[in-house]
Amino acid sequence: MAAEQRTVARGTDVLIRKVDSHLATLRAGLHGPELELAERLARCLRELVLCTAQASAADRGQVRVAVHYFVLRRESRGRLLSVRSLTAAERVVDRVARQLGRPDLLAEPRRDHPALDEAQPLNNALLR
Repeated sequence: MAAEQRTVARGTDVLIRKVDSHLATLRAGLHGPELELAERLARCLRELVLCTAQASAADRGQVRVAVHYFVLRRESRGRLLSVRSLTAAERVVDRVARQLGRPDLLAEPRRDHPALDEAQPLNNALLR
């Protein structure tokens, strides 16, 4: 049991460090509303990581996907690579928060972008 707790704690620490490291990088290049959104997303992700540390593997996996979606944000480099915006990461984080029953962790309740279909599996929604 102690080994399992160490593994969960280490996984939690790794995800939080990834979020914090990426946020530090974003702080160097973003300003205004984009930086505020990045800060909110990081805060939500940290809380989701902590609140699911002892949850099921499926719940932890959803949070891991959201963290990686935020951290592995791609920038456009010509025609071959599409831009993954912070707004797209916000939709993923908000969806995970809703699925985990944590609407209090929504990055920002917004109505100006369409919600992802709740019945659709999260991994399919990420491919859009």
